[in-house]
Amino acid sequence: MNILNLRRTALLSGAAVATVLSAPTWALAQGPGTVEELVVTGSRVSEASVAIGTDQATATVAITREALLSAPAGVTGLKMLESLPGFNVQANDALGMYEFGNSVSVRAFNFQQIGFLLDNIPMGRSDQFGGSPIYRYVDNENLLRVTASAGSGDVSLPSYASLGPIVSYLTQVPDEEFGGVVSQSLGSDNLRRTFARIDLGEHGGLSGYVSGSWIKGDLWRGPGDIERTHYEAKLRYEVGEGAITFQTVHNDYFDFDSPSITKAQYAGTAGDIFGRSGRSFAYLGYVPVLPVTAAGITYSNTAYNQYYKQAINSRQDHLYGLTYDTPIGESLKLTVGAYYESKEGYGVSPEAYATSLTNYHAERLIVPGLFAPLGLQYGLSTVDGTRQGATGKLTWSIANHDISGGVWVENDDYHRTQQRYNQVGGSPDGAPLLSQPVHLQRNYVSTRDTVEFFLKDTIGLLDDRLKIDLGFKSLSVDYNIAGYRNPADFIARRQPSVSKTWEDNFLPQVGAVLDVNGRDQIFASYSENMALPRGADDIFSAASPLAPGPEAETSKNWEIGYRANRPTFNASIVAYKTTFENRLQSFASVVPGSTTTETFFQNVGGVEAHGAEFSGQWKPEFLGGKVYFNTNLSYNIAEFQDNFATFAIAGKRVPDFPEWLWTGGVTLEPVEGAVINISARHISSRFTNFVNSEKTDGYTIYNAYVDLGDGFGAGPFEQIKARVNIDNILDEDYLGTVNTTTNTPASFRPGPRRTIQFTISAEF
Repeated sequence: MNILNLRRTALLSGAAVATVLSAPTWALAQGPGTVEELVVTGSRVSEASVAIGTDQATATVAITREALLSAPAGVTGLKMLESLPGFNVQANDALGMYEFGNSVSVRAFNFQQIGFLLDNIPMGRSDQFGGSPIYRYVDNENLLRVTASAGSGDVSLPSYASLGPIVSYLTQVPDEEFGGVVSQSLGSDNLRRTFARIDLGEHGGLSGYVSGSWIKGDLWRGPGDIERTHYEAKLRYEVGEGAITFQTVHNDYFDFDSPSITKAQYAGTAGDIFGRSGRSFAYLGYVPVLPVTAAGITYSNTAYNQYYKQAINSRQDHLYGLTYDTPIGESLKLTVGAYYESKEGYGVSPEAYATSLTNYHAERLIVPGLFAPLGLQYGLSTVDGTRQGATGKLTWSIANHDISGGVWVENDDYHRTQQRYNQVGGSPDGAPLLSQPVHLQRNYVSTRDTVEFFLKDTIGLLDDRLKIDLGFKSLSVDYNIAGYRNPADFIARRQPSVSKTWEDNFLPQVGAVLDVNGRDQIFASYSENMALPRGADDIFSAASPLAPGPEAETSKNWEIGYRANRPTFNASIVAYKTTFENRLQSFASVVPGSTTTETFFQNVGGVEAHGAEFSGQWKPEFLGGKVYFNTNLSYNIAEFQDNFATFAIAGKRVPDFPEWLWTGGVTLEPVEGAVINISARHISSRFTNFVNSEKTDGYTIYNAYVDLGDGFGAGPFEQIKARVNIDNILDEDYLGTVNTTTNTPASFRPGPRRTIQFTISAEF
């Protein structure tokens, strides 16, 4: 991948999506008033117009379309970020398909503090329950690029989740010519994936495409499988000099879970009664015979909850978007959009007989229609809801100013239930008896009404060599939760309605970028952000209605950086400091205004991170332009600033934030039509709890791909290509995703073993 003028970027990580154009590439000055694009070329080289960093006042990186298409087919929109500098992405499987196995951290923030957008449609919450995580909404084949700002996303981008970081996914414009592409992938663990897309061509200003992908494979760890059916479509109609675009996404997903395990379980020292250990530690594919622990109840033993059919997830998501983009005269440009999303799904988790019996007795005299437990309980959680919103933006170019302002409004309604039911015979393999509830846990509706305004002025000085950004946004989120939030609400016969508003009318962002000589740029920025508290529904479900709601988390982000661009080499380095306040933590204390002690979420202090990120690309002349190298290196120190309750954690490292992240790769073009890439990704050790009493070792993963067929066509096919991706070449055995704790041993998801995928595609 060459960041310089890339038409394709090499994968820094074969498992996730390719390499990143992390170093900026912009036009080089030839002389006064004249510029030209860099002449460096290659099969993984991208055009200067999409080079990240060009005239940006913040550290911004991108993954090009060509890099996306070099990744394993079906890699998710989240896992593709793992090659970006500073992004610590962990996934349960090579494609990142298993939703509850994914995690991301960058600088001082985690997955739920990052904003995600698809064609300027905000994705809202990233929660797997009821949220809109980005990996449900995109197929790589339809993406034009992915742009990420690790510290300060542009003030114009709508999000109530971001404390600074923003990742924006941009899909392709429909092709003006009729055509299409079909691809078939086969891989490890019985992976089968088919992708097909048809472009309708342009007819009287109307163009469009429709695509579908179908994927199925076995879990690499334990019994069960993953299935996903995904459709996307886009229509574009040119109206004068503007255009109206309609797009839609439909995603149907089903999978079986795999368990998180402790280090003791991993090492085989936990005394597991089934003899499980190591990275293959999984749920059982059979119903075991276990001692009875309650007289007359065959399946009363708690260990029956290890049967795999008791842990499943299913989601259906539908998104519709409409955008109108048009110039108004010579100096104004208007963009307005609207979107609607609906979702539904369910999850299943088991509950042991003893636990169900206790909860049944707590509710049976209060809640009518309950049944005594027969054995292991079928725990069913359902979700459904709608999300709808609109955005508007007006840009005015006058003299040396580009002034823009806009608004975003959204309503998010979410319904969740959680109940426990009997199964035939109380058996973990018995059919669920949904007419026999044992006890009730949740049945509530939560709403979020959001209004955001922004205003920004980009001022060009020194013949546009110096650009200054001055902007701010105001954000207001009205939240309400009503209904049965927890078992205590059922027992108390109450359906409380709890509300909270978080708002800040002035969140500034300032920045500057100086083009020194056409080859070098210096940039700096400062921004302030506020975000909806992570996991708001869990926060307001944890205690009685008397417990106060927390204040919103806030952040401040500073960056300063330098970019250099040379005919065979470019590089970017940024130093940063990031703080966020009002960090949330659940612990027991007296509810204000009462003498009652409860466990509820409270604002307990802050986190501070500082560090540096380097990106570089080199295509040495002495190798004849057949070889180029890329690398990213990130150094990050993230620390708690305050103690809470009885835990002295001030100065301790934030868990799951590695100090060092490194990715690097080499791309070879030995002959025309062939590309070979070998890459590596290293993550240093990470603490796993707040008190830093446990850590997990660092690891290094090696990946590779071979791409054949560039420029080869036959018969009706303009392009026929074959690609082989190998992830984790050396079969590294490591612990990846961390479920962090306060002061106890954490649980982990082992990283996936070596996987191989073969893809053949044809365009017509």
